[in-house]
Amino acid sequence: MQSCKAKEIIISKLVQKNHQPTTINQQPSTINHQPKMTLSYWEIKSWFTNIDFTIVGSGIVGLSCALRLKDQFPKANILILEKGMLPQGASTKNAGFACFGSLSEILDDLKSHSEEEVFNLVKKRVNGLQLLKETLGERAINYQNYGGYELFLNDDDLFEACLSKQVDINRLLQPIFKKDVFSMKPNSFHFKKVKEHYIFNPFEGQIDTGKMMEALLQKAQSKGIKILNNITVEGFSEAVDSVKIKTNSVEFSTSKLCIATNGFATQLIKEDVKPARAQVLITKPIDNLHIKGTFHLDKGFYYFRNIDNRILLGGGRNLDFKGEETTDFAQTYIIQNKLESILKTVILPEIPFEIEQRWSGIMGVGKLKNTIVKSLGNHVYCGVKLGGMGIAIGSLVGKELAQLIAYHD
Repeated sequence: MQSCKAKEIIISKLVQKNHQPTTINQQPSTINHQPKMTLSYWEIKSWFTNIDFTIVGSGIVGLSCALRLKDQFPKANILILEKGMLPQGASTKNAGFACFGSLSEILDDLKSHSEEEVFNLVKKRVNGLQLLKETLGERAINYQNYGGYELFLNDDDLFEACLSKQVDINRLLQPIFKKDVFSMKPNSFHFKKVKEHYIFNPFEGQIDTGKMMEALLQKAQSKGIKILNNITVEGFSEAVDSVKIKTNSVEFSTSKLCIATNGFATQLIKEDVKPARAQVLITKPIDNLHIKGTFHLDKGFYYFRNIDNRILLGGGRNLDFKGEETTDFAQTYIIQNKLESILKTVILPEIPFEIEQRWSGIMGVGKLKNTIVKSLGNHVYCGVKLGGMGIAIGSLVGKELAQLIAYHD
């Protein structure tokens, strides 16, 4: 404890200080500059020395890659850098669909891909979902197999086109599912302004995105994988046997660098991937909500589901493709207004509701739907462009990225 005399001295000094003339404006302007944080010897030694693998991005791909690398190299020092407070992009902001493509989406893909390519796309999504469930367990991600439904507006000719190809697509996917995927069901949820029948897919499900990411983060940390948040990678340069990484806080070297930032990838690398913003809203809880499942509308450009007695609805990127090619986490009136209109006129036409939250996520897309998993140099690799199917293929892309790195190690 301080003596009374000591307290008097402190108070005296404070009084003297408070009566000093203010001279702060007379100091050089550099006093207000915020230099990069100076790290201690201990911080550098513990977090930024002898790094074997550095992964940029703590989403599904980045965490899955880190877990696979740790399995293959148990003694490896693995560091994940994340620019957000939480995984920033789409991994924690998506709608939680455990899906592999509606019938109309598959038909649309066949316009730009061969049957073999589409078959492989669907197979990869199915295998990726299975890997995710095996890695974390269905309970940890709150997996619910309610099935998926595709709705068609009354003035849409797409329904007839899908019906005419339903048998062909079921035959195409038979080797994967061993039974028919798509069938017709009546409008049992009483949606308005839609055809009297849906196209139903019993293999589709939904998950709790937050629980999934929480489980992945906990699993990574339990294996000794370091994760640092609020660090932005500004650039990197490859040397003979290492990669020098420059961030907003520190510069350091790593043996291998893996880029898993999906829609943000072009900020660091030049690949055929561009950002695609997806806007979402969610209602407040609705008493006696009767809707259960994952639902697709207008070739999958709109999608909704039940969660905690609420309706989560997203989409509308087709209203402004160019404007939604952005990494800006914002919402726009034209899309949010359309989402609310669909809620009022199609999904909940006779049920009062209130919107509780709105947000957006950033996907990574390209001309074709194949992912990019490749080496960019002797020590630099990437796993990006998930095309809005991160839940379905994120775990598998992370695994493929780890296998690629191990092959070159």
